[in-house]
Amino acid sequence: MGLNIAMVCDFFYPQPGGVELHIYQVSQQLINRGHSVVIITHAYDQRSGVRTLSNGLKVYYVPFYVIYRESTFPTVFSFFPIFRNIMIREQIDVVHGHGSMSSLCHEAIIHGHTMGLATVFTDHSLFGFADAGSILVNKLLKFTLSDVDHVIAVSHTCRENTVLRATLNPQDVSVIPNAVISEDFVPDPAAADPSFITIIICSRLFANKGADLLLAIIPRICSMHSNVRFKIAGSGPKEVDLQQMIEQHRLQERVELIGGIRHEQVRDLMVTGQIYLHPTLTEAFGTVIVEAASCGLLVVTTKVGGIPEVLPSHMTVYAEPSVQSLVNSTSEAIKAVENNTVDTTTFHDEVRTIYCWSDVAARTEKIYEDILASDRSETLVERMQKHYQCGPFAGKLFVLCVVVDVMLLHLLEWLYPRRSIDLAKKWPIIK
Repeated sequence: MGLNIAMVCDFFYPQPGGVELHIYQVSQQLINRGHSVVIITHAYDQRSGVRTLSNGLKVYYVPFYVIYRESTFPTVFSFFPIFRNIMIREQIDVVHGHGSMSSLCHEAIIHGHTMGLATVFTDHSLFGFADAGSILVNKLLKFTLSDVDHVIAVSHTCRENTVLRATLNPQDVSVIPNAVISEDFVPDPAAADPSFITIIICSRLFANKGADLLLAIIPRICSMHSNVRFKIAGSGPKEVDLQQMIEQHRLQERVELIGGIRHEQVRDLMVTGQIYLHPTLTEAFGTVIVEAASCGLLVVTTKVGGIPEVLPSHMTVYAEPSVQSLVNSTSEAIKAVENNTVDTTTFHDEVRTIYCWSDVAARTEKIYEDILASDRSETLVERMQKHYQCGPFAGKLFVLCVVVDVMLLHLLEWLYPRRSIDLAKKWPIIK
């Protein structure tokens, strides 16, 4: 029998990105497996209310205030009335939150547990332990994951990071990597200009994605290799700095800034190059390098986070996250392409056998089934004890939040009884 699943995250289409792609593809595959899936996110500009995407995937764009990089302002309790209404309307069995920086995700897991629903969390990022921002996020994560039934990480490095940050039992954390639709990233050798070696960069232009490194790397590579040019797709605060770098070094004919592109345009950009450069400073997985390899590009990337787990070594040239190391590794890749010492024609078929979204959905489905088959009964006192252990000060605050959340649920049940909420009709499943 199919499950009713709610994916909750601040980050979803129309914003492009790896988390957004993951949520969409897993949802589509779960629908193909006979489940009903809805997505809850915040409103994007004029996109608010309820939208239905392909295959009957329903998206609730909730009007909440965005404070930073599409993350909503944490309201703790004001999301509960809307959330409860959606859960009842859609008869949800499993609440699946995504992203440590998503306020809606954290709140959905807390409220979902209060309502007695199964809860799952997927972590897509890596965070440190020393700076103020990481300490705050980690404490919030510890609060949220005290209520969660199971945690999914997209790489083994991400799993270790999440276990340490939230003080979790490693047995409660599974690794399910991202994937690609290999049919959408088929190589086209005729698309690349043979008179140049084109290096492709497709990423958000933020500091954590290595945009500052690009400012130093690109002029040096261009001065060392006269037959090399760059195509950069993406947008962000560092885009202005890249434009200034191009003008300063007079690289208008060597470096092309394309700007933000849709995901369906990524393949057409990839196949025009021979090398993909990914100078990230931190990354839990890196779906874009899998897409690049599937398009037949040799990948130059930094050896950080979960990146070394993603691709076989013959598809990549690794570097340390420093200017000199990246220059050396990029030059090594350029020589490999010039001398034809790497056979990139086999990359697509290899990637196709390694990564598949249907496999990701099947493994996620197994986690849902195991949770629902287990004994999840818990008294309020037992729940409060778990939160109380989160810290001498934070623990008391978390317990207070739980008590208020439970009281709010009873108030909502009295003000807006379940019988007064209309149930949504399910999209017909055609077999």
